[in-house]
Amino acid sequence: MVHQQRSAARLSPSSDTEDIVTLLAPRLSYFAGVARTEHVTRAAQEMQVPQSTLSRAMVRLEQDLGVDLFARRGRTVSLTPAGRTFLGSVERALAEIERAADEVRADADPATGKVAFGFLHTMGAETVPGLLHAFRADHPRVRFTLVQNYGEAMIERLRSGELDLCLTSPVPDAPDLVARRLDEQKLRLVVPADHRLATRRRVRLAEAADETFVTLEPGYGLRRITDDLCKEAGFRPRIAFEGEEAETLRGLVAAGLGVALLPPPAVPRPGVAELTVTSPRAAREIGVAWLDGHPDTPPVAAFKKFLLARRGNLLP
Repeated sequence: MVHQQRSAARLSPSSDTEDIVTLLAPRLSYFAGVARTEHVTRAAQEMQVPQSTLSRAMVRLEQDLGVDLFARRGRTVSLTPAGRTFLGSVERALAEIERAADEVRADADPATGKVAFGFLHTMGAETVPGLLHAFRADHPRVRFTLVQNYGEAMIERLRSGELDLCLTSPVPDAPDLVARRLDEQKLRLVVPADHRLATRRRVRLAEAADETFVTLEPGYGLRRITDDLCKEAGFRPRIAFEGEEAETLRGLVAAGLGVALLPPPAVPRPGVAELTVTSPRAAREIGVAWLDGHPDTPPVAAFKKFLLARRGNLLP
């Protein structure tokens, strides 16, 4: 058979790429099977499809491409130069598809699958390691992709499908999310060890109205809570430094650069005093959130059930 361009091609070189993929993709595995065996009947038997179906698929594939892929001698076929070129790319594409299929099946495996889990920076030192340790007592081979970030960023990653679940504060209220309150964490007014209030155990937040504050950046849930509590106490905080991590803020307080509203530290920090705030009530809710209607793999479902069972007992 002489290799030649077909005049009745269904696709031109300028055809839209999406149209080409839609037309060609269903027939690529058939093409690879015929190319491997160089025999239509044998390929049909191996792939368990009718020979007529396979023959028609190959003819249609050549028509769509506008080029002969096979030289035919009865039921035996051999690749043309164009067919050999095409086969190399097809085999790479099919191998990548197989790799992706293996990966998603592995991620969904009940025993060894993967959970993409996000949480606040302030929960990374103690809370989350403790949770993972307890969960893996019964699910020792489940894998985790862990993401530490602030609340709004994690919500966006939930929406984009990068995260399965996240622990965040405040508990989000959005129509496309499901959120459950799990626990509450008291906030403390952290002051330098030599501060005028450092000898006190309790303090009203209004007593810090004239102080300089160090806070997290706008967009962080704790920043919003700080602003709201100060407003409730009757003042707007004067902010000297904005950061991204609570323990860095605690270090700034220890250096005498301001005061801060922070959750308790995992390990006591020298150079600061941590005061209970009696008014207004200073606490933040911790909750778990996920995308509404998003189907769970077995490992995600198991970890979600575990977290919900820790309601009221989430924090160390």
